[in-house]
Amino acid sequence: MDGHGVSCNHVTFGAERQLRHGLDTGSAGEFNTGVFLTERHDLMTRWVGTVLGTGEHALEPASSDASFRRYWRVSGAGRTLILMDAPPEHEDCARYADLARRFRAIGLHTPEIHAEDHDNGLLLISDLGDRIYLDELNEQSADRLYGDALSALAALQACGPLEGLPVYDGPFLRRELEIFREWFLGRHLGVELTPEEQLGWERICAVLIASALEQPQVCVHRDYHSRNLMITDPPSPGILDFQDAVIGPVTYDLVSLLRDCYIAWNPDRVTDWALGYLALAVQSGILPETAPERFLSWFDLMGAQRHLKACGIFARLRHRDGKAHYVNDIPRTIDYLRDVAGRYPELADLQRLIRDRVDEAA
Repeated sequence: MDGHGVSCNHVTFGAERQLRHGLDTGSAGEFNTGVFLTERHDLMTRWVGTVLGTGEHALEPASSDASFRRYWRVSGAGRTLILMDAPPEHEDCARYADLARRFRAIGLHTPEIHAEDHDNGLLLISDLGDRIYLDELNEQSADRLYGDALSALAALQACGPLEGLPVYDGPFLRRELEIFREWFLGRHLGVELTPEEQLGWERICAVLIASALEQPQVCVHRDYHSRNLMITDPPSPGILDFQDAVIGPVTYDLVSLLRDCYIAWNPDRVTDWALGYLALAVQSGILPETAPERFLSWFDLMGAQRHLKACGIFARLRHRDGKAHYVNDIPRTIDYLRDVAGRYPELADLQRLIRDRVDEAA
């Protein structure tokens, strides 16, 4: 394979450097580049050639994410599609396809499934383009883009599927919180909690889990943020990375969007957006009449649970999976935690943990 690409079964891959880039961001030790080039490469080219029939189709790396999934843009016959490569030993592309169809059925803009091979972990899906929210959010565009995203979220929560989805219950929430303690505190910072701090950690978890469980439960995307939303032709936004959807707290996706680990806004503006969504949720029948103070408390504490988990995941991506760039988003995420912990007396243990162990170690 040279720098000009190579044709195989009427499918042309880009340069080996690009192919390796699309692969090498994966889990260290989980993938071998040579094995991928000889096995997954051949599998994908044969399958795309079979599905699309005769003609020349070029495949170029489209993107990768924090999982084992990789995406390739397929060009040919005057159109583009996306090939999802989801190795079945790590990913469940059948779940992705099922939820894509169920979300499209309620009017959400998820990719259309054109072809699928669940046994080999391959999907051919519609191309939603490359205009991600994160690249185009600014002071002037934010109200419009978030307005679209909040309208879509209301549709998801009012009409989204519940049958067959896992429940975001207490043990589930606790497992996620432990990612922070194990990977961020322990592995990334080298912090081992004292017995007293461990008791404080137990109190933090209890507060956050209780708040999450007392909220109305809805269909939750679980990664509803600026890297998974696309600016598209109507309906916009295009929605990606929804395969981990669950039944869970009503504020989870809202705080994922408005207190995004990848972009931060003025806190007063975030509060206005959150309360605007509360009014929309009540009007849409998602929520009964709810005191703004109670809703904002749910929002804040749900955000703390998510941001603790996110810090742990970013550290795990760095140390286990070799994806070092995610640690750049940890300081913003810790800032969210520091702010919320300082405003809620029940999170005094979290405030101390950040001050005495996280800030000191950092």
